[in-house]
Amino acid sequence: MSAGLVLSGLDVGYAEGGALRRGRVRPVLSGVDAVAARGELTVLLGANGAGKSTLLRTLAGLLPELGGTVTLDGTDLLGLRAPERAHRVGVVLTDRPDPGQLTGRDVVELGRLPHTGAAGVLTAGDEAAVDAAIDAVRAGPLAGRPLARMSDGERQRMMVARALAQQPSLLLLDEPSAFLDVSSRVALLGTLRRLAGEQDLAVLLSTHDLEPALRLADRAWLLDGAGALHTGTPGELAASGAVGAAFDTDELAFDAPTGTFRLRTPG
Repeated sequence: MSAGLVLSGLDVGYAEGGALRRGRVRPVLSGVDAVAARGELTVLLGANGAGKSTLLRTLAGLLPELGGTVTLDGTDLLGLRAPERAHRVGVVLTDRPDPGQLTGRDVVELGRLPHTGAAGVLTAGDEAAVDAAIDAVRAGPLAGRPLARMSDGERQRMMVARALAQQPSLLLLDEPSAFLDVSSRVALLGTLRRLAGEQDLAVLLSTHDLEPALRLADRAWLLDGAGALHTGTPGELAASGAVGAAFDTDELAFDAPTGTFRLRTPG
């Protein structure tokens, strides 16, 4: 299978205290095999410290891989130069942007920089791509509003639109709902699933919103905290006990039939 994102024997980690140097690399995950197909929303799940952000940042080219391969539609993704990668991959990180005086449309236009170059002069085709990205997240009424005056949910829609304006094959999102309220979190997941299908995108996002993610995602990658990655449909991972093994505590237990957590009964 070549369509979409394919990880084969991928090793990821980071340097303790700076640049990657011999003897200073901290491996986080080894031998990872996984697929995020086009047209599907894939969620990356795991407890804090399991390696979700390290894996996503490696796929985005922000951290170097330690071994293995990653292909996107059959092309060596990690071997691409940054400008070419920006044509293929849109990234939305957790960090809250400092928008200054930028409007929503100004932010989305920044997504065209991989196509326009440093000059940033938009052609009619670029303007059409920006319009399409704004329409895709149904944010037309927000386009002229300063980003600084938007809610967190509205801002995040504009950041997704900026990534879409790049016209990528793959969207990577690291905790995109971190600052959102419950309804906005569910709405964002629904929007991303819709966009995956409508635009034939491979969408991979990390999230701590376990219950809505399991309800809305097409596929799931689950880091178990011991360095292993389990993949499958949300139903398969829930039924296998992998979700409970990764998240159960002394107080909470995952109930596979309902896809929810319940308080453990004392005794």
